[in-house]
Amino acid sequence: MTATSQRLFVLSVLALLMAASRAHVFDHFSPPDASWAVFFVAGFALRGWGRWVFPLLMALAMGIDWMVISRQAASFWDHYCVSAAYWGLVPAYGLLWAGGSWLRGRYTGASAAQAGRLLGAFLVAVVACQFIAQGTFYWYSGVVAEPTVAGWWKNFLDWLPGYMGTAAAYTAIATTLQVTAERVAPALRLDRTQAAR
Repeated sequence: MTATSQRLFVLSVLALLMAASRAHVFDHFSPPDASWAVFFVAGFALRGWGRWVFPLLMALAMGIDWMVISRQAASFWDHYCVSAAYWGLVPAYGLLWAGGSWLRGRYTGASAAQAGRLLGAFLVAVVACQFIAQGTFYWYSGVVAEPTVAGWWKNFLDWLPGYMGTAAAYTAIATTLQVTAERVAPALRLDRTQAAR
């Protein structure tokens, strides 16, 4: 499998995961929304493809939202979750992508030091994403009748653990797969070399 085909496979898996899970935001029957982890992992795994993959994943996320809301016989722009603040998801998800991409640029293989970098990049990216996504919704959606800094801060802290926990679970799975692939691939190459002798 070539490097390009591997990356296309990863992109396909991430897109399917987001498609399967994003409806959870609206219908509660899907697995928890993997969108935050998808953008972080995509930034890592697909670094260098951001000019076309990031917009593609954003279009997919918005398309899923439109489809789910339309199935509820509701107007997309009149839905509770969609307002002028909805566009805040673009920079918010961009920060997740940037966190994964930053990590990839410094990645040298599985190690304790890399685990520390992963944790740092993940925490900064998720907190920054929540700051933008939740902040734009709180201040600009029109849902909060009388917004205050104290109310915003409480809302930020109330929602952050859930989003972080879900993104962490999916990212941990992706990390396990990455480390496993790094450890298994050399062993497979060695087996093939020995078998050819």
